[in-house]
Amino acid sequence: MNVNQGVIHTTIGRWHQLISGTAEDLAAGLEDLLADDVVFLSPVVFTPQQGKTITAAYLVAASQALAEGFAYTKQIVDGNHAVLEFECTVAAKHVNGVDIITCGDDGRITEFRVMVRPLQAVNAVHAEMMQQLEALSGQG
Repeated sequence: MNVNQGVIHTTIGRWHQLISGTAEDLAAGLEDLLADDVVFLSPVVFTPQQGKTITAAYLVAASQALAEGFAYTKQIVDGNHAVLEFECTVAAKHVNGVDIITCGDDGRITEFRVMVRPLQAVNAVHAEMMQQLEALSGQG
């Protein structure tokens, strides 16, 4: 039995609060929510992205790229894992996807995996994410 079974519920509650705020609030909140060695798995990047800085950059970019009509529609939370289904629109394409989130016993996210469908949505998300990441890198 997992003695910290409530940890994922707290983590996901914090995630929902952050994702509903501004990009600045999200970036600041991710500093505490992400583990230092977090792994981010993207539907548009072949290799896993490792570390808090790159994961935060991808999550902030995604929050902007997927903003149009973004809503979580289903949620399954168990143990140290959560699966959050979402829908939104990108470049006039309907996007359906899931965020698969794993946290450690300390409540920090250790893995964040995103899956998106259909193919036309993946292509639209890829193009928009590249624009958002370029814009974010230009701010530094």
